[in-house]
Amino acid sequence: MMREGMRRGFLRRGENKRLSLVVVGWVIAWITVPEPLGAVSMLNDPGGFHDIRWGSPLSARDDLELLRAASHITEYRSKTGKPTFAGAEMTSISFVAFDDQFARVTIRYEGEAVHKQVLNFLESHYGTLQRIPGQMTRGLNQQYTWRGPDTEISLTYQAGTQRGFIFIDSRTLAPRFNDDLTDSAE
Repeated sequence: MMREGMRRGFLRRGENKRLSLVVVGWVIAWITVPEPLGAVSMLNDPGGFHDIRWGSPLSARDDLELLRAASHITEYRSKTGKPTFAGAEMTSISFVAFDDQFARVTIRYEGEAVHKQVLNFLESHYGTLQRIPGQMTRGLNQQYTWRGPDTEISLTYQAGTQRGFIFIDSRTLAPRFNDDLTDSAE
């Protein structure tokens, strides 16, 4: 009976050791992968959006109007006409600043035709997606990322609702949004 208990304890330790090795393997893989799987190295990093460079103060711009303001985060939209991107009309485009430093653009759109136009635009300007055999390119949720030295562009398209979301971020300023969320959760 005692031997049986010792054998079960040894097996548990062996299972824990295997689990530890698996966890260590994943951590090493996560650390050594330079960018997320599926991310494309960006060609022609824009360093901002349209004529606004990352870090620029948005409050001083006459072409933007205030949408929302919080302690560190302020959101603006353009005063001029309907929002357009990639030659198509968008549902909305917002410019987001952290401590009045331009850090993110959030773009929302609807429709499969608009999605195809946006995706073609992003690929032609920032790099062709690497289509891997067996990879799903037409799923319910599609996600694509282009990463440059200063800018990261993430596109998510939900085929079921035909809604798309694009986040164009400053790679140095956008992480501050997460810091602010962590600080405010305490």
